Amino acid sequence: MITYKDSGVNIEEGYRSVNLIKAYAEKTMLPFVLNSIGSFAGMVELPEGYKKPVLVSGTDGVGTKLDIAFRLKKYDTVGIDCVAMCVNDILCHGAKPLFFLDYIACGKLEADVAAALVKGVADGCLQAGCSLIGGETAEMPGFYPHGEYDIAGFAAGIVEKESIINGSDIEVGDVLIGLASSGLHSNGYSLIRKIIPDLNMPFGNTTIGKVLLVPTKIYVKPILDLIKDFKIKGMAHITGGGFIENIPRMFKGDFTAVINTKSYPLPEIFEYINSLGVDRAHMYNIFNMGIGFVLCVSPQDAEAVIRSLISMGETAYKIGVVRAGGEGICIE
Repeated sequence: MITYKDSGVNIEEGYRSVNLIKAYAEKTMLPFVLNSIGSFAGMVELPEGYKKPVLVSGTDGVGTKLDIAFRLKKYDTVGIDCVAMCVNDILCHGAKPLFFLDYIACGKLEADVAAALVKGVADGCLQAGCSLIGGETAEMPGFYPHGEYDIAGFAAGIVEKESIINGSDIEVGDVLIGLASSGLHSNGYSLIRKIIPDLNMPFGNTTIGKVLLVPTKIYVKPILDLIKDFKIKGMAHITGGGFIENIPRMFKGDFTAVINTKSYPLPEIFEYINSLGVDRAHMYNIFNMGIGFVLCVSPQDAEAVIRSLISMGETAYKIGVVRAGGEGICIE
């Protein structure tokens, strides 16, 4: 008799995976979640207190950074990256993340690996203050190589309609404040894998592989606290496309972000990438270059905003100003 397992799909391993995952998901459940993992769909009710609530959504994956995790056999941090890439995006419009769903695909399901991936997702949700309300694990033998996984996620958040941050108030002379990244975050890894083949190479007091696997910083909690006290005119999450593509996305009008690259210290990992032959100017179109999130504020608020961020444990710098003109960005 032919069974599903004969085709490469292990149902029992799938059951074991779900049981392992449930414990991580349950830690993230907030009062507005109406059901637990295992239902056909996740259900949430909108929190009270909003007059005209707007739902803000985002979806993303981890990309080829996953290959670093596979090679190092360390699976419990890339889930944080997956959450970060989604929640940091919706944060740009002032939205508080409510819930998250993940999708994991593989060629051969190993319950312990899948559970480690979801542990990272749950950790990311806890950092972002949102609930992991569901997901999907797809075992597709012959489609994905054995030992490789892909992971993607979907986040939804909420913001009062009148409080949406969309760049419409940005003016010439406004100040750009950069929040330090935790490393490479989750962009540029196709290039990284080409120029750094040896993950065991010593780097500082650790190895280059461990540095490359540091998860993306989640900026949700400090930024949501900040916007209670200050008018933030625009925000940008520095992901794929680096400074050059992402900072101008906060503008509604014909403005140019003038970035002073000497206004903050460039982390060692980016200096090293530059030393391997990658043009520094080109790097600003690929990597976050040590700045993972950018705020636009009025000049009179800039110093107070930076002090507030520092008091919350963030590292923040005045990295540029807004000037007239439609160039989008000028890297100096």
